[in-house]
Amino acid sequence: MAIYTLPELPYDYTALEPVIDPEIVELHHDKHHAAYVKGANDTLEQLEEARDKGSWGSINGLEKNLAFHLSGHILHSIYWHNMSGVGGGEPLAADGVGELSDAIAESFGSFAGFKAQLTKAAATTQGSGWGALAHEPVSGRLIVEQIYDHQGNVGQGSVPILVFDAWEHAFYLQYKNQKVDFIEAMWDVVDWQDVAKRYAAAKERAGTLLLAP
Repeated sequence: MAIYTLPELPYDYTALEPVIDPEIVELHHDKHHAAYVKGANDTLEQLEEARDKGSWGSINGLEKNLAFHLSGHILHSIYWHNMSGVGGGEPLAADGVGELSDAIAESFGSFAGFKAQLTKAAATTQGSGWGALAHEPVSGRLIVEQIYDHQGNVGQGSVPILVFDAWEHAFYLQYKNQKVDFIEAMWDVVDWQDVAKRYAAAKERAGTLLLAP
């Protein structure tokens, strides 16, 4: 049975100051992210046991539970690499991310329009969730989506390439109930090199979704 593992942070706990305090980074990664990894692995074991016993009526609920934990693991794994202590600004051709910059302009009209839309999506997610920039493989567009808890409400196959965690555990110790302030500050640590690599990888895989029989 395959198992999931907690990835190491690509930087130390202090790397994202002052945008995110070290205590939040440590708790968020070592406790919250780790809990999703454990939850996914525990559910895999429960699914295996249910199949062995022929308990087919319990499998749908277990699959839903697996999706929750696994999506949390995937989104957090992207989240850590989307950030850098020397990030921020805009994706510029001079920095080697011109393809991403052009795609943002084509999909949203301008970087400013994209930034406003993703900020609003992340800041207004009801309850727990995420704001995400994703590649939609059928049209090839970039889209902004709100992700409720850990799962979205868009067409199948979209690939998140930039995610803003809007769950309270991501910001409350530092920003209290001012989620908008946290989301605004997040733009100062976006690692556009990482986002551009994810965009390029998503484009390469896009043609497989609607393969003709």
